[in-house]
Order: sequence, then structure tokens, then C-alpha cells
Amino acid sequence: MNVYVQNRGVSVEKEKLILIDGNSIASRAFYALPLLSNAAGLHTNAVYGFTTMLLRLIEEEKPTHFLVAFDAGKVTFRHKDYSEYKGGRSKTPPELSEQFPLLKELLPAFGIRQFELEGYEADDIIGTLTRTAQEEGKEVLVVSGDKDMLQLVSDKVTVALTRKGISEVDRYDPAEIQEKYGLTPAQIIDLKGLMGDSSDNIPGIPGVGEKTALKLLHEYGSVESVLEHADDMKGKMKEKIRDHADSARMSKEIATIFREVPMDTEWNALAYSGVQGPELAAMFRKLEFKSLLEKMDFSGADSGDAAEDADAPQAEPLVVRLISEDNIGDLLPALPDVRSIHVEAAGDNAHTAVIIGAALRTGDAGYYVPASVLTAPKAQPLRDWLADGSAEKSTWDRHRAELALAWSGITLSGVTFDVMLAAYLLDPTETSLTLSGMADKYGVPSVAPDEAVFGKGAKFRLPETEVLAAHVCRKADRIERLHAELHERLQEVEMLQLYYELELPLSGVLADMELRGIKVDKAALKQLGDELAVQIDRTMSEIYRHAGFEFNINSPKQLGEVLFEKLQLPVQKKTKTGYSTDAEVLEKLAPYHDIVKGILHYRQLAKLQSTYVEGLLKEVRPETGKVHTYYRQTIAATGRLSSQYPNLQNIPIRLEEGRKIRKVFVPSEPGWSILAADYSQIELRVLAHISGDANLKEAFTNNMDIHTKTAMDVFGVAESEVDSNMRRSAKAVNFGIVYGISDYGLSQNLSITRKEASQFIEQYFAVFQGVRQYMDDIVTEAREKGYVTTLLNRRRYLPEITASNFNLRSFAERTAMNTPIQGTAADIIKLAMVQMDERLKREGLKSRMLLQVHDELIFEVPPDELEVMRRLVPEVMEGALKLDVPLLAEVNDGFNWYETK
Repeated sequence: MNVYVQNRGVSVEKEKLILIDGNSIASRAFYALPLLSNAAGLHTNAVYGFTTMLLRLIEEEKPTHFLVAFDAGKVTFRHKDYSEYKGGRSKTPPELSEQFPLLKELLPAFGIRQFELEGYEADDIIGTLTRTAQEEGKEVLVVSGDKDMLQLVSDKVTVALTRKGISEVDRYDPAEIQEKYGLTPAQIIDLKGLMGDSSDNIPGIPGVGEKTALKLLHEYGSVESVLEHADDMKGKMKEKIRDHADSARMSKEIATIFREVPMDTEWNALAYSGVQGPELAAMFRKLEFKSLLEKMDFSGADSGDAAEDADAPQAEPLVVRLISEDNIGDLLPALPDVRSIHVEAAGDNAHTAVIIGAALRTGDAGYYVPASVLTAPKAQPLRDWLADGSAEKSTWDRHRAELALAWSGITLSGVTFDVMLAAYLLDPTETSLTLSGMADKYGVPSVAPDEAVFGKGAKFRLPETEVLAAHVCRKADRIERLHAELHERLQEVEMLQLYYELELPLSGVLADMELRGIKVDKAALKQLGDELAVQIDRTMSEIYRHAGFEFNINSPKQLGEVLFEKLQLPVQKKTKTGYSTDAEVLEKLAPYHDIVKGILHYRQLAKLQSTYVEGLLKEVRPETGKVHTYYRQTIAATGRLSSQYPNLQNIPIRLEEGRKIRKVFVPSEPGWSILAADYSQIELRVLAHISGDANLKEAFTNNMDIHTKTAMDVFGVAESEVDSNMRRSAKAVNFGIVYGISDYGLSQNLSITRKEASQFIEQYFAVFQGVRQYMDDIVTEAREKGYVTTLLNRRRYLPEITASNFNLRSFAERTAMNTPIQGTAADIIKLAMVQMDERLKREGLKSRMLLQVHDELIFEVPPDELEVMRRLVPEVMEGALKLDVPLLAEVNDGFNWYETK
């Protein structure tokens, strides 16, 4: 969308002022986007995010007046009354601080005025301008990440608060505030006075949170009225309010935005006449915003000829062409020019999703093909093109698109770019990868969220055909625009190889595996269910015998009464509804009474029955007799795959009854075998490579049992002297150390004191000094860079690594230690899957890869290929990535999955 041209000389009937809280939005943009920098080494992610928001606001809001307000310094008039104001905030990262001058240099090129004044905050400047604009009857939109701004809302002033980074905002008018809080805008100050604000170090009344503060305000209306009625209250609340009345008054005063800042408030001084083409083009080049340069189409901008610039051609609107069986011939000549497609399907599980239609983007047009046309006889040339691997296409979620089409008998090949996969690699902590969200995040024209078009959940409905066609075609258009942008970003962060050689081909491998599915012996599964039912009944009888009467074991209330009132077991913790009987509580109570062991066993059996017997029976596809799990490639921040519908990665194999579930997974061909290959201690081998620790490397190089070797070194004994307890302790530390285990965590795992656990960890680090050095170094590196990487250069950003909050910072530090290890292990088995798929095809083998479960690959193999596969699978898995220590894959086979162990 050519925002630059669209906003020059546009006549607008209604005057509108946009006010942006500069510091707030810049900070939000900084933490929302990965660290970016130009060739000169200047960090630019905050400026980039801010820029995309400006472009969106200009295009969507059509402002006539515009201003960005900044804080002028750290000391304001509020510090005179309360010296601790904002005292708890951590220092602004230098990577953000250095971007404010760039941002302030960019705004004049946008034609936007900026303002700051010593001793005042941006809030006060915005508060003053909203007051004067409101007095003149002007419409105002305030954009910020600070809820304090809600006090400015009125019939003329709307506040847009960023909800997720800067890509989504919630708009507040008086009705919205009333609906959400039950308050008027003016009462937002009273809310802050009572509950305080930890981000600004405003104390409020200690122990009064938002819920309590709202309850008080709904009853009394204001801070002052609450204080006046303190004597009417009871117990601790009365005490709190009386003891902290001064704090509440002061907090309200501090939270009140000052709306009399001495400044030039002449309305015409805020007029917005459009961007300054040559200046903005120059800034984009300096900042290396190449994709924005292309999108803005600065025709003639370098010449400095404003008139020519204003007359630059506008971007053509997208033409939507609805394809039917009658006019499908119009689409066929355009197929060679199609570069992006979007397949729209309804349903979370791609194996049961219903195809709605597909959009193809070419030139200035988007072609929408309904599902009924896609499958029609006349659409065979279109289906041939979709299946043509030489016809390159970009899409959103290739994996899901391939599966959904395949179940309708349509093959999709030739996908050379998957926008969703690229976005995931660029920010693996993104919790909601949607095309609309990515468009906003990466500065391409917005597209409506699916919920706005289709509704959500039970309210899901298909809109009118024209609306549907336009929506799906816009999505195809955004895919094409995002392709170039995300490819460039992958190149900047050196992840092109990871993307094109691992993640993209893997998505096709996963789709093939999932379509293939794994056969389930339903008769064996039902028999297992019958056996579990007998065990459940027997276990329940034992529980009733210990209790002395029958009760509902599944009722926390009744169970709590039995354990803590009838049997008088020590209460561990309480909830709002009574005694807690969660797993953690029961584990602690197990030594006190046999009934607890029975309850734990009952819960395990009941879960097996409901989740894995009844659950699996529901997931068996009638026409195939198989379950077709759905692997999510973009869920885990470490790069691990996640299995759904059903989840075959969480079968509880530590319990014999759980292991028996694997008996029902059998080959789909008579006489074939199931073959399973499992990486041995892959994460510890990766740790040995990354840390370079001599003792770890020695153990793996000499093929020693790593837990025995650890016990020998830590306890200072010979191999023959290592007993089972020593090895168990060594194993707990070996695996725990990968996750940054604490002395408390180890003490819980081994049922020893924290002091003993601490000593054990110290002994471990004294022996494995390379591991300790790695952990110190990786945390330091994460603080400096803001991210860590795997051996294949997969990134994980850790903004909390410098957090002032101890818990957040500690979690980030543990994540920094673990991600390079766990992420590299995930990369290795993914590499093995891609390479294994290639070898099976290249050697013309009939054997099929069926599942990936953590560090294990499952195949079904004909009898004449069994010896070949016993050799080939470990060869490929052990050679997937060269490490300083050997990788080891252990291979077993049998007539079902259970027999492979």
C-alpha cells in the first residue's frame, strides 16, 4: 500500500489528532522485535517497529494532526513529592537508548511534530493536548502502552493501548472502560491510588490488588470516600486503609496526569500534511529498511522534486476474481505467473480440516477458487499445477495446507517458501503465529484477523462469498509481500541454511508421515481397556478399605476430608475451595499412609484408560484403521516437535501399564516389523561437544556409561565401587545440570537435604569444570547479545535475561544454558529425519518412517529390508551432524512398538 502517495493532499472531512507516547511505544517495539542492526552497527528494531505502527496509523486513521511526545529526562516534578517515583525500574538497555536519536531524526521525515519538556513526562504533554483539543471539540486518538492514559478518555478522546508488542491494540472509550472496570475514566486515578503501580514504584495500599480496589471503588467511588469509610470496614482491610491512608492519597496524586504543561498548544502547529518523500527515503536507506523502501514506492524521491513526488503513481488496489467451473479457463493462463497461494481450511486438526477454498496471487489480481471448484473435473489443470514441483509457490503453513488438500485428493508440491515457518524461526517465542499478526509485525498492509471474518468457536460462520474471496485473496497477497521481507531477515540473522535445508523440507516429511499414519490394533486396545478397568476396580477397593467407607475418589473435597479429617494426615496446602490434593501434595503424603499410594496409582490407571484407551479409539480414522498424529513444527521455542490429535509423545512409559499401550501400534502390512531407533543420551553428548569438557568427552569417546563415569569422578571411587544409589544420584545431576537444576530441585529428586544436594553439585562442577565454564559463558553471552543459538544457528531471544525481577531473570538464565543443548538435540533428530527420507527414496526402499517421539524414530519395515534398515537407520542418525563425540543410535525391532524396547 502506497501510504506515501495516499496521504499527500487528501481531503478529509473530519479533523483528527493522533498523540503517541514515544517512550512507551519505542520500548514496546524494542522488546517485541528481535534485535536488528544496520551495516554501521546501529540497532534499529525499536525504530522499525515504531515506523510500521506510524505507517499503519497514517493509512487507517487518516490523521489531520499528529504529535509524538517524549520524556525529557528521568527527573520530573513528581520526584519532588515522592523521590522513589519509578525507583524500581531497571536501566534502559543501551541497544534501546541509542535508537531514540534515530527515532527523533525519523519523525520530521514523516512530517510529524515531536515535543518534550524538562521536568514533565510524555503523559503530561499528551494530557495537556487532549484537554485543549477536547475544549475545541476535536477528535483525539492516544496511542500508548501505559494504562495511566485511560484517565484521559472522554467522548472526544479514545485511547489505544498496545496489547501484544505493538501489533495489536485495545481501544477504550468511556463505554469500554465502564464495561471492563465498572468505572469512569476519572476513577482510573483512584484505582491507581488504591492498588498502586509496581512499574512506576507507586505504593498504593499494600495488599490491595486490582480486584479489591475495584470492589472498593464500586462501593465508595473514590480514594477519599474509601478513606472516610475506613471505620465501616472489618478486620485487616480496616487496618490496611487506616495505616496507609497517606500512601493512598499520595499515590493518587502521583498517578494523576498533569494537564497544564506550559507549551505551544496552537492547533495549526500540530497539522499533519504527509510524509516528506526524499527525506523519508533517505532515512529508510540509512536505517536499511529495504522492504519499506520497496513498499512505499518513492518514485522520484531522490530528485527532491516534491511536485513529481506527489504525483507518483499510487499502488494498484487488489482485484479479486471469483473462479467458478464456468470461468476456470480465465485462471489457467495466469498460473505461470502465480507466486503465492493461500489454502483456507476450517478446523484445528489438519487431518480433519474442511477445505473452504484457495487464493492465488498474480500481478494485480487475486483469484479465489472455492473448494467445490478445486475438486471439480474441469479443475484438473489447476490440480496439475498445484502438484507440479517445478512451479514455485510461497504459502502460509505449507504443512497444514499439504495435509488438508491431500485428504481431499489434491497434491501440493513446489512450495519454496513458508511464511509461517520463517516467522517462527525469526521469533520462536511468538505465542500466536497468525498472518494478520505477522503483517502488522513486519510492516506490510494489515489483513483482518480470521476471527473478525469467520467468528470464533461456536460462532464460526462463513461470510458472504465476496467477503470470503476478498479476505482469502488478501492473505495470499500478504504472503507474497512477507516472503521478501522474511527472507531478507533470515539472511540478516544467518538462518537461511537452517530454514532451507532443515525446517522447510522437514515440513514436507512430516506431512508425508502424518498422511501415512500408524496402524492401531483396535481389538488389542479394547482388551487393554478391559484389563485396566479390572485394575482400576481393584485399586478403588483397596482405597475404600483403607478409608473405611466408599467415597468419590475424583472429588477433591471428599478426598481432602478422608485424608486430612478422617485419617488426620498432615495438611500440606489449602486452596480457596479447601484442601489441596494435587500430585505434589500426594507425593509428599505417600510415606504417611498406604491409601495415598493407592490414590496415586488409581489416578495413573484412570488417565491411561481415558486418555490412551478411550482417547486413541476416538482418534482411529475409520477408512484407514490408523491414527494420524499432527506434528506442530512452530510451537516449542527450542525447536522440538509437538504431537497432537493424538499426542503420541506423552505415553507414560515409566509405568508398565503405560508401556503396554505401545503394543497396540502395529505394522500396516502383514509380516512387516516395527523398527525403533533411539538416540542414546543425545543432550549430554551435545553438552560434551559444546562445553568441550575433557571428562565428558572422554566418557563418550570411550563408550563408557556416562552415569557410572560421573559417579566415579564425583565420588572418587573405582568403577567396581559405584553402587546403584551413586549411579542414580549421578544420573539425576547429569540430566538436571542440562536444565540448570538448583540444589532445591536436586534435593527433591533424590530425597536428600539441600545442603547435601548443594555439595553434590559443587563436586560435579569441580570435576566437570568445562561444563561450569560453558554455563557461565553462555549466560554472559546471552546478556550481551540478547539471545542464544544452537549449533545450527537457531536463535532464541531472552529479553528477561536483564530483568530486575529475580524469578524472570533466573528462568532466562536457565533457558540460556539449556536452549543450545536441547535445541541442538532437536535440530539433530530433525536433520536425521530429512536425511532418512532422502535415503529411503534414493535407495528405493519400501520401508516407511511413521513417528518421531522425542529422540526416537519409528519405522515399519518389510522382512526383506530388515537387515538393511538395521544398518541404514543408525548410520544416518549417527552421521546427521558431526560432533567432537560420537552420536549413538540404538536400534531394535519387533512385531509391535512395545517389542522394540
